[in-house]
This record gives sequence, structure tokens and C-alpha cells, in this order.
Amino acid sequence: MNQCIFSGSYPAEDVTFLLKDISSLIVEQDNEFRENAIQSGIHYSEMLPIEYTPSKEYMDIFYSTLQSSKTKLASLVSILSEKIIEARGKNIVLVSLARAGTPIGILIKRYLKFKYDISTAHYSISIIRDKGIDKNAIAHILKNHSPEEIQFIDGWTGKGVIQHTLAKACKELYEEFNITLNSNLAVLSDPAHCTLIYGTREDFLIPSACLNSTVSGLVSRTVLNDKYISGDDFHGTKFYRELLPVDVSNFFIDEISNCFNDIDENYMSELLDPLNTSEIATDIEFDGNFLNCKGLRDIESIKHKFYIDNINLIKPGIGEATRVLLRRIPWKILVDSFDNPNLLHIYKLAEEKHIPVEIYNDMCYSCCGIIKSKEKEDM
Repeated sequence: MNQCIFSGSYPAEDVTFLLKDISSLIVEQDNEFRENAIQSGIHYSEMLPIEYTPSKEYMDIFYSTLQSSKTKLASLVSILSEKIIEARGKNIVLVSLARAGTPIGILIKRYLKFKYDISTAHYSISIIRDKGIDKNAIAHILKNHSPEEIQFIDGWTGKGVIQHTLAKACKELYEEFNITLNSNLAVLSDPAHCTLIYGTREDFLIPSACLNSTVSGLVSRTVLNDKYISGDDFHGTKFYRELLPVDVSNFFIDEISNCFNDIDENYMSELLDPLNTSEIATDIEFDGNFLNCKGLRDIESIKHKFYIDNINLIKPGIGEATRVLLRRIPWKILVDSFDNPNLLHIYKLAEEKHIPVEIYNDMCYSCCGIIKSKEKEDM
């Protein structure tokens, strides 16, 4: 068994990554190569993109956004944490979905320590669309914790695919091993309207969505490829040790957690709507290949309006549109307004990559990235 338990560039007390370090094994591929491969049928998780090196102007957007939104972010972390406590109690284990969930999981862990003096265990594991959750990582966690304690964490929702994948994985774990896990995903932002435990449903810029590994503990997104990962391994990751000089992972966490003392309780009470537990049984029902998410109606409209055959080419929400610009070959970016302050980094990336941006108001998201179809390009 070749597994790796480490904390990336975070302090060990903040998180434990249950991932296999394949840094010396895997070679990153450029976006053009990966796009051709993905649209030819190779799964995206079998490859890694070349890490985007942000310009000074782009990093300035990250820093200014963080400074202007850190108190709001702290408030949303507190709201999300309180909802988790309300739904699950205080005897919980945080399991973040790598990698976007990791910073949010650390912030929740910090808040629970700040507010309740609870020292929760926090793991970060891999979950991959069409492939499922890392069952070896789950098995490792269950050696030390009860299934009912686990609360899954992610950063945001796009189409709701990860919530669907998680619900399906939990169902499989029950059927295969009689393990009962709670599949209600907790996210900071749920613009897709497909989770029950969320900080907000506003599609706003979470600054950690701006960057890749340098705000996520210097780990890559996760890899599942038989060349590197055997049946007993955790899913894989690359650790970018060479990026330590430009790493802002801990800076991001500290800037927000230092604002916990500044949270306006009145503001919190306005936003802390009670958890509707009656929705829990119905919201996690499958509807075809996806959960019944409100955002999917907008995605279907975009699919028909722009004659897109594959729904996987549509990436809604600020976080997902950012990923399209950083890791894929975009066709165009749809935005709700050219004046939306949450989209400054989107405009900057689109400008750098010469990608057209157009207004599209008929969606519950602030923006949506559309990946270029190689099939249509070749016609």
C-alpha cells in the first residue's frame, strides 16, 4: 500500500490530506492537449493541467477582493458552521472535498475552535465526477471515527454534480459495506440551490476560487489514473513545493479567521435562516443523472440557446467559470453584468486569453463558462 498522509503547506493541526503524492510520477499537460484528450473520451482526472502563473495585476485582484470581503467571508463561515452544528450537533468530523473544500473546512475548524472551543478532526479527500469518492480514504477515517460523525465540506456548487456524486457514493457505501454516511454537503456558496447546508446562495467571488494550488495548500487537483494509483492507494495529488515562495494558503485562512471577532451578530441573525429539515429527504432524491437543482433549469436554457450537445461543457458560477479560464479551452464567458465587482478576475483572465465575454441575464448565476467544443471546431 502506497498512501500518503500530509498537510500540504498548512499546519498539521489544520488538515490531514488523505492523498498519494505522485509529484515525481506525473507530468502536467497543457490545456490544448488536455482538452483534446477529454473531449476524445479520456477522463479529466487522469491528467493534470500546467499550473497557471498569475500576473501581478491578477494577484492584485485577489488581494483587494480578499481585503474587501474578508469580514463577509468570516460571517458566512460562521453561518455555515452554525448550520452544521444545528443539523449535526457538535460531535462531528470535517471531511473536505479536495481541493476547493479544503480552505473552507479549515475555516470551519478554526471557527468551531473560536466559538465553541471544539477541536474537530479535519481530513481532505478526493471525490471525482463519474468516478466517485476515495473509498480507501473513507476506510482510513472510519478506523478512528464513527460514520455518523462525518460532515462533508466543499467550497461552492456549480451544476450540483459533486452533491450528486457524493449522494451516489454514500448509497454505494451503504449497499457494499453497510456504512451509513450523511450525504448532505455543506458549502460556503450554493448558487445552484442543491444543498441544504450553506452559507449563502449568492454567486459571489470566494477569493480562493481565483487561484489554484497556491491557495489550497500547494496541492494539485486530485488524480485517478491506473498508471499511478493502485487499488489500495488513496487518489493522487502533486505537491508544488517549488511554489512555497508565492503560497498564500495560510495568509488566506488567517485573514478571514482573524475577522471572527468582528462578526456582526445582527447581520448574522438576518442571514441565519433556520434549516428546513423537511427538505432533507426530498432534496437528495435523484432526478436522472443529477439532483433536482434549481440551477439546472438555467443550464438547460443555456444548452439549448447556444446549441451545446454536452452539458459537461457548461460550467456555471464564478468558481466553475474561473476553473474553465484557468484549466480548459473556453469558448465564451456569460456574465450577468459588466459592472459586477465579483467578476474582475474573470474579465482579467478573459482578456489575457482573448476569450469573448457577453451579457446573459437569464440565469441565477453571476457568470457561466462555456468550454469550446472540439467536435464543432473540427466540422
